[in-house]
Amino acid sequence: MKNITLAIDCMGGDFGPPVSVASSILILQKYPKLHLQLFGDSLLIQAELDSHKSKFTERVEIIHCNDVVEMQDKPSTALRGKRDSSMRRALQSVAEGKADACVSAGNTGALMALARFILKMIPGIDRPAIITAIPTQTGHTYMLDLGANVDCDSETLFQFGIMGSVLAKSIDAIDHPHVGLLNIGEEEIKGNDQVKQASHLLADCEGINYVGFIEGDDIFSGKCDVVVTDGFTGNNVLKASEGIVKLLATKLRLAFDANVLTKLVGLLIRPILKSFKSQIDPDQYNGATLIGLKGIVVKSHGGASIKATAHAIEEAIKEVDYKVPEKIAEEVERLVNSRI
Repeated sequence: MKNITLAIDCMGGDFGPPVSVASSILILQKYPKLHLQLFGDSLLIQAELDSHKSKFTERVEIIHCNDVVEMQDKPSTALRGKRDSSMRRALQSVAEGKADACVSAGNTGALMALARFILKMIPGIDRPAIITAIPTQTGHTYMLDLGANVDCDSETLFQFGIMGSVLAKSIDAIDHPHVGLLNIGEEEIKGNDQVKQASHLLADCEGINYVGFIEGDDIFSGKCDVVVTDGFTGNNVLKASEGIVKLLATKLRLAFDANVLTKLVGLLIRPILKSFKSQIDPDQYNGATLIGLKGIVVKSHGGASIKATAHAIEEAIKEVDYKVPEKIAEEVERLVNSRI
């Protein structure tokens, strides 16, 4: 790994500096060539750093910011009224080339609006999308969009397919990622006009390994490396998946706590349950990328733990290492030229 500098919005999310600083120290231990810029209230950040008494703080720079983008703030408020916010200053650091990527657990709408305004879009990409890895039977798949774009036309869905394919190819070293388009059925006659037209665009593109329509139950089968859908559908799928995981955990706990016999059975299969939990642990999938921008921006969940936030920071490191925006720009230019 080369020397990498990340800009961390320490004031974002539900917990602010106690989580963002602790996760920063955790990740600094793992990556000796990593440098961090911590944006936010310098007194709060310094107090957290002092409490950890870490030797890794020599690779940390604190940048004081007077404003904070609150979770209830409208994107317009963040754009026009909070020019000295930790979120905005962290993104500006990426735009100015002082940092290689930005990580924030703050307001998603504000982060998207600010990132698009400050970093700009990759030429040939109309809208940024939110993408993250979700667990499957065989490993994981990348799904986009997860909420940035409620309505998507066929061209936007086609662009999502390109970006998702490049990300999977870069991060997971898959030569020809399988790309599927989420629909209400696998038959060609199913779905709305946007989805049908997007399917034709993806199928006609030689640079994408398109496998056709997939249904909701196929998302977790491992059939695809990339699942493309609009933000309304994607966000609902993600939230429903998180709800199912919580439901399973609750039902299993209640079942094993029912009586002495079930508690004994629970003790006997604890290693299996522990392994299962680790495979679907949402912490290890924290860190959604705002893909399509000229710079790298990773969104951590607002309520993420220290461990989960560290995973989001690590996702940013990977994307810097693999030069994901540059590769998307190259692929988009190549495919656009091939369509002319």
